Amino acid sequence: MTAAAPALPASRYGWLPLAAVGFTVLAWASAFVGIRAVGASYGPGALALGRLLVGVVALGVMLLVSRRRWVAPTLREWGFLVLCGVAWFAVYNVALNDAETRVDAGTTAMLVNVGPVLIALFAGLLLGEGFPRWLIIGALVAFSGAVLVGAATADGTADLLGVLLCLAAAVTYAIGVLAQKPVLRRLPGLQVTFTACAIGAVACLPFTPSLVETVATAPVEATLGVAYLGLVPTALAFSTWAYALARMDAGRLGVSTYVVPPITVAMSALLLGEFPAWLAILGGAVCLVGVALTRRR
Repeated sequence: MTAAAPALPASRYGWLPLAAVGFTVLAWASAFVGIRAVGASYGPGALALGRLLVGVVALGVMLLVSRRRWVAPTLREWGFLVLCGVAWFAVYNVALNDAETRVDAGTTAMLVNVGPVLIALFAGLLLGEGFPRWLIIGALVAFSGAVLVGAATADGTADLLGVLLCLAAAVTYAIGVLAQKPVLRRLPGLQVTFTACAIGAVACLPFTPSLVETVATAPVEATLGVAYLGLVPTALAFSTWAYALARMDAGRLGVSTYVVPPITVAMSALLLGEFPAWLAILGGAVCLVGVALTRRR
């Protein structure tokens, strides 16, 4: 990947990029709760394919309504789009869905949150964003908070395959963000999100028989949950993410997702009756402090 021109601070654009980040992290936090609720009825592959198909339809409608001109990607940009779609939209979703059936939530939080650290490091190496001191300090503080959340909720039932799936999700998440950043310099964010989501859906088509069989037998509530995952955390949240990523450094934006675990803990307590331990609450507070540190100049 070639070096990208440094993004201007989000504050230079007013409140819209920050609002986009806020919506994204809330929607992605709700996705963890949704996956946990729907996973009892839908297998990892069927859930990923169903979610992506809903996302493709919703993004297609959004693209038509916006009436924005389609910008033809170059061959190099197509390569990045395919890498983003396969890695982040397909492999990440399947791996995460499967991991949550094998590994407790705490261990998942610790392992998947390796992703933002990888984004911060490789954005400095590959995208020319450098290594600002407060970004590195904040990333390490936020990661330690995620470890506290994981330690508070781990139940010791993780198996080796589940751990490997969590690490695969973290790596493919980082690859997806790093591949998405260069194409957002020229292509509209909504077009990039639609294309990557469509590529991910095509990559998940082998799970079609499982999806068709599950839709016929699953409770209506579970199917509505899949529709929600496709519409809000996928179509809407990935679009707001692309909007923010086009205007902010990938490293700082990636670290912002450390806010997701504490929000997920709060949502789980409210919606699923799973009340966190005090150590998890402390870990969530440390995550917030770490994200705040990354915003320092």
